[in-house]
Amino acid sequence: MATQALQELTDAGVSIWLDDLSRSRLTTGSLAGLVATHCVRGVTSNPSIFEAAISKGAADYAADLENRARQGLDVDLIIQQLTTDDVRAACDVLLSDYQASGGVDGRVSIEVDPRLAHDTHATVEQARLLWALIDRPNLLIKIPATLAGLPAITQTIGHGISVNVTLIFSVQRYDAVITAYEEGLSLAAKHGHDLAGIHSVASFFVSRVDTDVDRQLDALGTPHAMALRGKAAIANARLAYERFQERLDLDAWALLAAKGARPQRPLWASTGVKDPAYDDTRYVIDLAVRGTVNTMPQATMDAVADHGVFAGDQVSGRAAESAEVWAALSALGIQQQEVCDALELEGVQKFIDAWEQLRATVQAAMDAIV
Repeated sequence: MATQALQELTDAGVSIWLDDLSRSRLTTGSLAGLVATHCVRGVTSNPSIFEAAISKGAADYAADLENRARQGLDVDLIIQQLTTDDVRAACDVLLSDYQASGGVDGRVSIEVDPRLAHDTHATVEQARLLWALIDRPNLLIKIPATLAGLPAITQTIGHGISVNVTLIFSVQRYDAVITAYEEGLSLAAKHGHDLAGIHSVASFFVSRVDTDVDRQLDALGTPHAMALRGKAAIANARLAYERFQERLDLDAWALLAAKGARPQRPLWASTGVKDPAYDDTRYVIDLAVRGTVNTMPQATMDAVADHGVFAGDQVSGRAAESAEVWAALSALGIQQQEVCDALELEGVQKFIDAWEQLRATVQAAMDAIV
């Protein structure tokens, strides 16, 4: 049986996804266990997760890596094969949830090479390649919400491929992401794809906003500044949810919905609490609202399972107070768009750095073999 808070979140319409994947989670039954006991209904991965999985779990990948190295494959192809194998296997673990939910949950995400974040054409081509290689209906291809990523999202959706849009920080960029999704659905319809079979989530990053804003507030050090610590991220996410609701009410969405299109659900990402002074369940409990996804690292999921207290819908009707938080921050010189723009650049670079570290790890293992 699932723990109470996780079950209550699930019953309230929040989809719980695990923000982690590794070979050991698959071979030991860990992932299947979380599906059974922690209401896990999906999995997300990213370059940092794969780097940790392969570098810390070297023994789990040793035989596959040696076999491929002896075939003379290069480092990038080996990484592609190792990661797509894991994602395919995770898709199989979650297939029954995918089927039971009508395709809404049971999803597993894999990200395009982060080095392509500013290259539209290369992103689309790799999205199509990963979709074909993994060949599972419950796959989501992660594409970052960079300026180059927006048309890539449209084109990829237009090919009938389901997409997890990642690295969203600002409400302004999120609005553009929704437009990119809707334009992609229109393109898919022209290409003859069944819109009901195309799914998407929009991954809005949470904790990193507090980390950056709190740093600036600490530098100011005034009582007024300190009173605003820890309020920016949740306010930002609640404003994003308001935008989601507003866009669902427009005629453009109604026309697509009439053709069978599914809403692009908001997904709260980066929900691990960075500041130990904060409740370690806050980015789950305080962002609970029906029709959203919350993807959690294991530690956050365990915290919610252990001592999380479900408090119902904490998002609907909170837009006005959330706007007031950012108005107060703006009065102190902390601008919402500037914060989010900087975090996007930093996020892309962090994933590139993790990917390069992964390449170095795999290359070193290959060198030791051959």
